[in-house]
Amino acid sequence: MSRIGKKPVHMPEKTEVTVSGSTLSVQGPLGVVTRTVHPYVKIEVTGRTVSVVPTNETRLARALWGTYASHLTNMLRGVREPYRKKLVLDGVGYKMAVTGKELTMQVGFSHPVKMVIPEGINAIVEKSELTLTGIDKEELGQFAANVRAVKKPEPYKGKGFHYSDEVILRKQGKKAS
Repeated sequence: MSRIGKKPVHMPEKTEVTVSGSTLSVQGPLGVVTRTVHPYVKIEVTGRTVSVVPTNETRLARALWGTYASHLTNMLRGVREPYRKKLVLDGVGYKMAVTGKELTMQVGFSHPVKMVIPEGINAIVEKSELTLTGIDKEELGQFAANVRAVKKPEPYKGKGFHYSDEVILRKQGKKAS
C-alpha cells in the first residue's frame, strides 16, 4: 500500500484538475501542465479533492499509485509557483549566454555548444549563474541535467557546471616528493 497514494490531494484555490480518458490536466494561474496516465492508475476528482486509485492489484499498479500521486502534487504546486534550478559554471574562460530561445556555452571545447531552451522554461544568465524556471518539474529537471551533462564538474579543480546547492568532492592533486 502506498502511504502517499492513500492520502487525497487537496486542490488549492485558482487551480483546476481535469481528467479526460488517459490525460491528466492541471490548470492554474501560471499555465497548464498535462500528463498521460497509465491504465493501471485511475484519477478521481470529487469537489476540491483528487484521489489516485490503482485499477488492479499488480505490483506495477501499486508502484505507480504513489508515483502518480506525487506527480499530481508536483503539477498542482508548479501551476501556482514556478520551480527553480540554479546552475553555476566554474572555470577560467568559461562563458554562457542566452539569445532568444537558445543557450550558448563556451566551456573549453574548440566550438561553442548551443542548446535550444524548451517551451515553458525560462533561462536567465547572470555572470556565471544560470537560473532556470518553469512550471513542469520533470521537464525543468531534465533540461538542467542536460545542461550539466555538457561539462560535468571535474574533481581536481571543480571546473564545469554544478547545481548551486551541490557539493563537489575534490581530489588531491599530485604531490611533489
